[in-house]
Amino acid sequence: MSERLAVRKTYKLFIGGAFPRSESGRSYAVTSSKGDFLANAAKASRKDARDAVAAARKAFPGWSSATPYNRGQILYRVAEMLEGRRAQFVAEVVDADGVTAKKAGELVDAAVDRLVWYAGWSDKIGAIRGAANPVAGPYFNLSTVEPTGVVAVVAPPTGPLLGLVSVIAPVIVTGNTCVVVASERAPLPSITLAEVLATSDLPGGVVNILTGSAGEIAPWLAGHMDVNAVDLTGADADLAVRCEELAAENLKRVLRPPLDRIDWLADPGTDRMTAFLETKTVWHPIGV
Repeated sequence: MSERLAVRKTYKLFIGGAFPRSESGRSYAVTSSKGDFLANAAKASRKDARDAVAAARKAFPGWSSATPYNRGQILYRVAEMLEGRRAQFVAEVVDADGVTAKKAGELVDAAVDRLVWYAGWSDKIGAIRGAANPVAGPYFNLSTVEPTGVVAVVAPPTGPLLGLVSVIAPVIVTGNTCVVVASERAPLPSITLAEVLATSDLPGGVVNILTGSAGEIAPWLAGHMDVNAVDLTGADADLAVRCEELAAENLKRVLRPPLDRIDWLADPGTDRMTAFLETKTVWHPIGV
């Protein structure tokens, strides 16, 4: 009996809850840390980026108006679905980073825990960041937080699963929608995560994942007038400067790349959630 030939996969993009091919028809080979061929991934274009922004904008009103409790439920469901495909994620992390299966399992488990952690914050961050402000006069003065809008995220090249989850979860749990440029070096965990998101009650368009070159896609997102904020965690220094200049055109919020390598296993804190929240303050007469 002859040896069976492997089916070489060409993965697609994740836009608006669907898996379209890149309009450019381009793809690139994804290899393991040892240089072995793993699959082909779509190479997103400027048009794909525009389509992803349109999908994120369309999803924003419904997602931002959902109750925080409901958003937390959906993130918890994503964690459940991710854990259900643990073996596949472990294999992909082993291929991507060349770590042992045991270490990869720890990283996958940490990604599940990270989603659960952020899910728990969904109905609490408003109470932590909001306030009843003392004022001189017969008024209530209340501050509350609101999502910024559509956030473009350059995913970190390291931590292809845990790092990815750690930049997506804080954006969406607070009511934003996002367009993510996945790690070009190791995109397979992001593609598998997209399959998880598509089957875990997350409305289409809340998370959109593009594979390909960050240097090619990120500047178009940074300069897009319907993007409200950019997270440059995964951008190198030159790309970050270029994106910041483009983001200034419509006063986007910008989260700059860290100066030091991030330990994705460390306590994430609340900074990534509050980075993409706006504070609204209202006055109301007492007794009216």
